[in-house]
Amino acid sequence: MAQVKLLCSFALFLFITGANSAATFTMVNKCQQTIWPGLLSNAGIAPLSTTGFALQRGESRTITVPSSWGGRFWGRTHCTEDSTGKFTCATGDCGSGKLECAGGNAAPPATLAEFTLDGSGGMDFFDVSLVDGYNLPMLVVPQGGTGNNCTATGCVVDLNGACPSELKVQSVGGENVACKSACEAFGQDEYCCARAYNNPNTCKPSSYSMLFKKACPSAYSFAYDDKTSTFTCAGASNYLITFCPSPNTSQKSSSSSGGQSQEPDDKNNNDNKPSSTMDNSMVYDGAWDVSTASSTTCMHVISSPAIAGAVAFLTATFQLHRHLF
Repeated sequence: MAQVKLLCSFALFLFITGANSAATFTMVNKCQQTIWPGLLSNAGIAPLSTTGFALQRGESRTITVPSSWGGRFWGRTHCTEDSTGKFTCATGDCGSGKLECAGGNAAPPATLAEFTLDGSGGMDFFDVSLVDGYNLPMLVVPQGGTGNNCTATGCVVDLNGACPSELKVQSVGGENVACKSACEAFGQDEYCCARAYNNPNTCKPSSYSMLFKKACPSAYSFAYDDKTSTFTCAGASNYLITFCPSPNTSQKSSSSSGGQSQEPDDKNNNDNKPSSTMDNSMVYDGAWDVSTASSTTCMHVISSPAIAGAVAFLTATFQLHRHLF
């Protein structure tokens, strides 16, 4: 029994001191077609283990990143590979010619999810941006985080059909596949917040950016749209990024001591339900008294992938001690 208590104490110690050593992002595809997420680390930050992959309809994938990582995610659409092996996408193409973006950025227009983890004050900063235009609906939901501004953000509306004709991007077959920003379409300083307009006093919303803002109030619509479009969390265990969340998607919130855990509730899309990777993150709030922790609580902590190896090592050490002595 003493050994079990020691194991539990060690597991709890590892969780409290090391659980935030890495963060995870779970990407879910609820679109009607395959998408190809692209991933780009900020300048000076090492690239992730993958920088691009295919995500079939209904699939999900979880990516682990360093605790202080910063970068962006987006969805590429209508991608093909020609006879020479060159990989290209109609929207969000990163120019690498391959499935992996390998440091390439999203070609506008593309809906972006942007993150800076463990930033000022230890907070995670995140947003969904339409500054570079729009190609897909996207919803970002922090799980397990705390803070007054730790909540879901995104653009769940399909803007491609409602896009003004001068901003529309169409496929070869005539399908509306993206909506340009006014900067991309016209290249004028006032739309791009460039030169004399490169400050919050002179760069103002345009009639075009206001269309984006009206449809998606929490998303960035122009470069200085910070007040209503930047979100922060402390201690989020995972960020759930859903491409094409359904219109009836709701954000459920559960909190025991100020923490939030939100995820889509898509009752009418059972055929498109993502895999179980969406449901295996757990929320832990506050500190625990190890002496009163139940064996069930201990087993939940030991099951954490971040500390499973260390606990296994400690268990093996106990077994060796018993055989030797």
